Amino acid sequence: MRPPLLSVAQALEILLKAAAPVSEVEELPTLDACGRVLAAAVQSQINVPGMDNSQMDGYAVRAADCAGGEAKLKVSQRIPAGHVGTPLQAGTAARIFTGAMMPQGADAAVMQEVCEAVREADGDYVIVRHAPASGEWVRHIGEDIRAGSTILHAGTRLRPQELGLAASIGQATLSVRRKLRVAVFFTGDELSMPGEPLKPGAIYNSNRFLLRGLLQKLGCEISDFGIVPDQLAATRQTLRAAAAAHDLIITSGGVSVGEEDHVKPAVEAEGRLNMWQIAMKPGKPLAFGEVDRAVDSSKGGGSGSSNGPAFFIGLPGNPVSSFVTFLMFVRPFILRLQGMDAAAVAPQVTAMRADFNWPKADKRQEFLRVRRNAEGGLDLFPSQGSNVLTSTVWADGLVDNPPGQTIAAGDMVRFISFSDVLS
Repeated sequence: MRPPLLSVAQALEILLKAAAPVSEVEELPTLDACGRVLAAAVQSQINVPGMDNSQMDGYAVRAADCAGGEAKLKVSQRIPAGHVGTPLQAGTAARIFTGAMMPQGADAAVMQEVCEAVREADGDYVIVRHAPASGEWVRHIGEDIRAGSTILHAGTRLRPQELGLAASIGQATLSVRRKLRVAVFFTGDELSMPGEPLKPGAIYNSNRFLLRGLLQKLGCEISDFGIVPDQLAATRQTLRAAAAAHDLIITSGGVSVGEEDHVKPAVEAEGRLNMWQIAMKPGKPLAFGEVDRAVDSSKGGGSGSSNGPAFFIGLPGNPVSSFVTFLMFVRPFILRLQGMDAAAVAPQVTAMRADFNWPKADKRQEFLRVRRNAEGGLDLFPSQGSNVLTSTVWADGLVDNPPGQTIAAGDMVRFISFSDVLS
């Protein structure tokens, strides 16, 4: 008797518990670290800003000199950004520009729109038609970052904004986990590559382009072993070769129960399967396990050990199934291997209104291709077949529909945005 299918939550839990982050660390220039995962926290040695400065173009003043709401002040100096002024005397103002250091004695900046510049025989004056409060339009020292504070934590995946933040404290390099090494291959005698003549009964290998693109967006080092014949011996040989120098092996197709599905028995012969078949639609035949590598392997494994096994994930052959299972399982698993915290890698879910009907419940958890509409709801792609790749291009996300759940227009559903899981 077969054991019951694992739920999506159970399967993800198994994957994330097994995913030990790679241990090797490298120091990269901050300019080159986008997409990498921090291996060590970043602490600021300076205050940001490092001095009180003006938030806009205008005049630096003493607020007490302008308390009446209209004051005529002599302009004593001009302070562009990057220059240091002299102390501001009572009854005077300094022409100041955005980002420029406030002169000693000034406690407010007044925007130029409420001021009138006046030139007289004895010099330049400004009429300030505003009563500023002390501190108005001034960025204070340490307002953004205090010296000694941690600005980025280990396990953070670096986006452009994190790089900008690191640069703002003068951080020239960052300590990051090394790139994940991923091997991919594809099974099926029916597969052809674009540019080749399409033989009778053949299909083009869309999954090769889909999966490689997804891995590239995650910043992986990819080795592509191409299309492997539907033979057990060839599949085993490719698994051994892929395990030798990679942290993770991903395959597409051949993990079901057909006579020509050789990936599952090949993995069991070369290692072990820890998980197989998920109660989800599309994507039931998902496999997870390990492939043993030779003792003298030269490169690290999933945990950074040179002799440990390589992780294995076998995705379904249908392109939509492969796409959805990658987003739900492979992406979180890879992010965890790259060093991100387990709590931060699962797809984010938002409640949104369904503007469609889904009257037939399935016993499995369903992932429906949908698109946001101008009215703030979700429209459903007409065909939800696991082979309909056009649905993934038309859609901008998925509805995560629980097992046994029907949907009526107006119901609130669980929405997963592609913009979150494809970044």
